[in-house]
Amino acid sequence: MNFELPFIPERPAKPRNSGLTMMMDKGLSLSETEHFIEANKELTDIVKFGFGTAYVTNNLEEKIALYRQNGIRPYFGGTLFEAFYARNKVEDYLRLVDKYQLDLVEISDGSIIIEHDEKCKLIHRMAKDRTVLSEVGSKDSGILISPNRWIKMMTTELQAGSWKVIAEGREAGNVGVFRPNGTAHTMLINMIIAKVKPEDILWEAPQKNQQVWFVRLFGANVNLGNIAPNEVIPLECLRLGLRGDTFFDFLPKDYAERLKQVESDTEEEVSE
Repeated sequence: MNFELPFIPERPAKPRNSGLTMMMDKGLSLSETEHFIEANKELTDIVKFGFGTAYVTNNLEEKIALYRQNGIRPYFGGTLFEAFYARNKVEDYLRLVDKYQLDLVEISDGSIIIEHDEKCKLIHRMAKDRTVLSEVGSKDSGILISPNRWIKMMTTELQAGSWKVIAEGREAGNVGVFRPNGTAHTMLINMIIAKVKPEDILWEAPQKNQQVWFVRLFGANVNLGNIAPNEVIPLECLRLGLRGDTFFDFLPKDYAERLKQVESDTEEEVSE
């Protein structure tokens, strides 16, 4: 950091297992990628080439090399895996991953239905040679999954070898663990974390209000994903209590209470 400031939450250094930030690359140019890395490499753990963008992104090999050289782990979005799976081309997908020297893969079934035992077999197989992220939840808002089903899928996928399970939220943050208006499914999330360790989950949270909600619930070192390139630094400020939304969350209780009392007294004086 550029200077010292007390009462800032401790953030583990990279490479880390908690407090992950996953940026969603939806087609940055090579120069944009260079600029992103210059500003954000210490704050970004992994980068997802969103949905099927890897198929059409220019300078893909060069971008992957840039991310890897700067301590950021890139991977192809789960929708691309599903596109290969739907065409019975899983072996081709694995050859593609190896061609680009990616050590991180995502296995999802948000756009298609994969029998869950089959999905776990794929996770187990790929986890032998790679780090696996598996995603739970549908991209279709009309498909509702019971909390017990969420818990069972997350648990069995972690047992099969997933490093983290991704809680579906999409790039818009309006499905999966979120309601159509973007607010969190509080009861669902509370039931999930009663059975699954929060540090084993990466929550897709593209909207600021969602990021605030998770930081307040889990603290600075919650795993968050689908973060826009220009939102990585603002998210880090949320994690550290350096934005108004989380300003009081990491201050000592007596400091926070004193400041809030001053604020309350000032409001009373203005009203009078």
